[in-house]
Amino acid sequence: MAAHSSCNFALTNPIISQIDSFSKKKLSVPLYFFSTRKALTNPWLGVVDSSLSLTSPVSALQTNRPRRIHKSVISSLPTANPDLVVSDAKKPKWSWRAIKSFAMGELEARKLKYPNTGTEALLMGILIEGTSFTSKFLRANKIMLYKVREETVKLLGKADMYFFSPEHPPLTQDAQRALDSALDQNLKAGGIGEVMPAHILLGIWSEVESPGHKILATLGFTDEKSKELESFASESGFLDE
Repeated sequence: MAAHSSCNFALTNPIISQIDSFSKKKLSVPLYFFSTRKALTNPWLGVVDSSLSLTSPVSALQTNRPRRIHKSVISSLPTANPDLVVSDAKKPKWSWRAIKSFAMGELEARKLKYPNTGTEALLMGILIEGTSFTSKFLRANKIMLYKVREETVKLLGKADMYFFSPEHPPLTQDAQRALDSALDQNLKAGGIGEVMPAHILLGIWSEVESPGHKILATLGFTDEKSKELESFASESGFLDE
């Protein structure tokens, strides 16, 4: 009796009958291709194209497709001296070690949450790069990265922990002059070779009132060592960097 009543309920219920009749039909197109081009309205997102939904196999393939990443290569560092801006044929090229040292200096300034990239950051960048003759020369004279970082905090203080540095902290005036000096050294030598980290270090040392110079002096760097580095640079032409 109970089975007979349930059968009658299924026959008399229009919704169940409609589902049963729909399931018996043969579909010529798969269900997941339906409604892939309708625009859905969301109160927070506005109009959303449902073709990007996960129910569409085409959109799933597009989602898994690897994205193209456009990379830009820096071939020069900023200069504030218009006299150093020459034609491309005569423009000195910065070595990849010098460019990496500059990039690491920017990153170190961001780590310390400083608003600018100063000569102290350029000095740390040379040490972080680590493969140039200049960085090896500094380590041989017991000028290590952790010591420079400690002296930087002593000299400039700790930054506000809630301060967020810009992605590319702008150069301080003495850091810009140090880079200009590095470029000028190469031009005075006839523009032979590339501008190397040694040029940057000598530029930092030439800025007597800069934090980078003071930190180097505190850690035992002297004019004699600067001349030693400069003489080696002029003899070898920085080729071994």
